[in-house]
Amino acid sequence: MKKQWMVAGAAVLAVGVVAPWLVGYVTEQQWQAVTTEVNQAQPLFQLETRDYNRGYLGADFSGTLSVQHPETGEEHEFDYQARVSHGVTGSLLDFSPSSELGSEVEKVFPDEKPKLTLETRFWGTAIVELSVPAISVINEDTGESFDMSESYSRAKITDNGSQADILMLWPGAIIRAPDLRISIEDFRFEQTMEHLTGDVWVGDGDMSLSGFEMAARDEPTLRFDDLAIRSETFTEEEGDSIGSETVMTLETVTADDTNFGPHRMEFVFRGLDVQSWHDLTTAMTEMQAAALTASGTDSRAVMQQQMASMTRINQALLGLAGEGFSFGFPELSFATPHGPVNGEIMVQHPSLPEDEKDQMMMVMQRLTGDLDLSMPLALVEQYPELGMQVAPLIKQGMVVQEGDRVRVQGKLEDLALDINGNLIPLPPLF
Repeated sequence: MKKQWMVAGAAVLAVGVVAPWLVGYVTEQQWQAVTTEVNQAQPLFQLETRDYNRGYLGADFSGTLSVQHPETGEEHEFDYQARVSHGVTGSLLDFSPSSELGSEVEKVFPDEKPKLTLETRFWGTAIVELSVPAISVINEDTGESFDMSESYSRAKITDNGSQADILMLWPGAIIRAPDLRISIEDFRFEQTMEHLTGDVWVGDGDMSLSGFEMAARDEPTLRFDDLAIRSETFTEEEGDSIGSETVMTLETVTADDTNFGPHRMEFVFRGLDVQSWHDLTTAMTEMQAAALTASGTDSRAVMQQQMASMTRINQALLGLAGEGFSFGFPELSFATPHGPVNGEIMVQHPSLPEDEKDQMMMVMQRLTGDLDLSMPLALVEQYPELGMQVAPLIKQGMVVQEGDRVRVQGKLEDLALDINGNLIPLPPLF
């Protein structure tokens, strides 16, 4: 019996000795794989790793993060350093800016520095944490200042990257200038994501902001209280399609010492074919990547690539339409000092038989929809800019007055929009 315990103890000791080396090896491979996947998944920023020096209990490496402006293609590079600690079941990566960038960080964070860490586990779990300490920056020459409370972000990635839980907490910030003051109060964001296929994810998310206020000289103070956004994306038809519901609420708006609310807006889509949606997002990403890398390349080749992407986008749209979908705003409700603005806007495309899908040439031909918006007449009369736009529509019969309110009702069908009996032909755009 004693001999068995000695063998077991020796085995445990051997595992403890070998584990840090094995963990270090796996961590290096995982980091290289993550770098490659990030660089291939999108064109806006690229990760480069240099000088990965792996030891027994730890490692260190350096690299560059290249960020590309989505419109101009201008590129900015930021160097970083990382220290890695190897454990028995995983590693802890601690990131910091390069010495050159560190001097700039020192000016903003003279005491405690931001901390970015990545914790990995053998079984495919990773936890990223970012802590940014409170800061207070004052420009004595301009009188501008920026105060920000301590913020915290965390992302837990599990099941080898197919699931993620994200949390962001930002208690607030204040920006001051001689003619302007902006305050942000208690921002919170939570997101749960699950990979479905390709670039398609499902899950739910919540975002809330307790308050936002902007005060400019010679202008009335504008304030928003209790903004909340709740979104959920889910599978339908046994996973062949996805749907989504997003609800945004705003409790109170204060403008010129007048409070009005609440406000609510709901957006939904139903029946998006998963494969067609994946094809659409992939083609759009490829087209964006081609636009960013177009500088200095053959313009003819770029044009051909863009045309190929547009062809794939068109085919994906036809695929979405053939399977049927609907989207829009089933509820729009905005309070004003003169009464509520209410509305509903929905668009649908029917599901088609297989033989009709093959003959489809465009999406718009079978689109149908409904529009219904109403607002107080007093609101139109109170604001001359709005009145100048609505008055001609009333004269044309597009907008109908119903007592103390004005209303727009419309129906989309057969490439034409019927607004209160006025038929407007629509061009076949897609």
